[in-house]
Amino acid sequence: MGQGADTVRLAGHPPRDLATVLQGAKRCPVVHTGEGDVVITGHPEVVAAAGDPAVFSSRVSSHLQLPNGLDGEEHARWRALIERYLERGVVDKRGPEFREAARTVIAESLPGPRGEVDAVTDLGTRYAVRAMTTWLGWPRELEGRLVAWVGDNAAATRSGDRARTAAVAADFDRIITAVVEPRLTDDTTAEGDVTRQLITDTNFGRPLHREEIVSVLRNWTGGDLSSMALCIGVILHRLSTDTALQEHLRFGVPQAEFEAIIDEILRLDSPFVSNRRVTTRPVTIGGVDLPEGQRVRLHWTAANLDPAAFGEPGEFRPDTHAAANLVWGTGPHVCPGRALSMVEMRAFLDELLAAAVVRPGSGPGTRATHPVGGWESLPVHLERC
Repeated sequence: MGQGADTVRLAGHPPRDLATVLQGAKRCPVVHTGEGDVVITGHPEVVAAAGDPAVFSSRVSSHLQLPNGLDGEEHARWRALIERYLERGVVDKRGPEFREAARTVIAESLPGPRGEVDAVTDLGTRYAVRAMTTWLGWPRELEGRLVAWVGDNAAATRSGDRARTAAVAADFDRIITAVVEPRLTDDTTAEGDVTRQLITDTNFGRPLHREEIVSVLRNWTGGDLSSMALCIGVILHRLSTDTALQEHLRFGVPQAEFEAIIDEILRLDSPFVSNRRVTTRPVTIGGVDLPEGQRVRLHWTAANLDPAAFGEPGEFRPDTHAAANLVWGTGPHVCPGRALSMVEMRAFLDELLAAAVVRPGSGPGTRATHPVGGWESLPVHLERC
């Protein structure tokens, strides 16, 4: 018989700080929350759960979520469809467009008051929106609405108010629908862009249904806009306080080394906090018995700071920590968008570091709190090179 899990309260805490406590002197690989969920925090336990979708199912929502909300063969079928759009050779070709997007956003930010900007809102959010609309072929006129949506979504997520988060989600579906509808009826609309390609995709032997198209686009964009903004905030915090690393990146590094450095920065302070699962049968994990139907969160941030996997998890070791790094998840649901994100981040950082030296801003910034990681806001000073 397994033991019961300890209880913690997640709300109001920066996930990285909470993870450090959970992985401290009293390692807690499985904990209960005050909201009725179970959080799996230990690295080997998270890897085991993520790799066993037959027991830890991703079918956690009543809404259509493609492909995240699927398991088994159905999930594999949808993954195969979307991965064609996200292959390294495909997304690498968009690098020049992302660099142009980065140059525009950075040029508009550099003349700011006293050279100080917010890494998350002024740089991260605006670049995330510009890069995403460039990739998907969405109208430039949507950028202001999308920037506002990212802020609304972050505030709603922090609030924990389900009605508020549902309203924000519905607003995003309206944005997507406004892009999709013209392409459903006009064969010449934005011919050749990624959105158009998805609409005309027949790899299932049929065109995708409207609700399927909207769901895939929601998966590609809704969370990714906020995630890219948060990643940029975390990375610029690290570079502003680690001048040697900043200089090393400024003069160019091979792509493999670049990606290892970014993965390690994000492991130490991950914006990707957790994903939901639900148990399909009684199971024991980390010595804790869970019933069928138990809501579970796989806590990537805590797992990435587990001494059981990393020894000294607070140390910056891109090479030795790479194999155990769970920033992008693991198992069948490992993030398919890593290559796209790396191309976007490389374009942004190369352009920024060619234009400016990044230094800490005048204030300490504000940490994001559960269920969001990284920084809510972070002032940085940009000094022209």
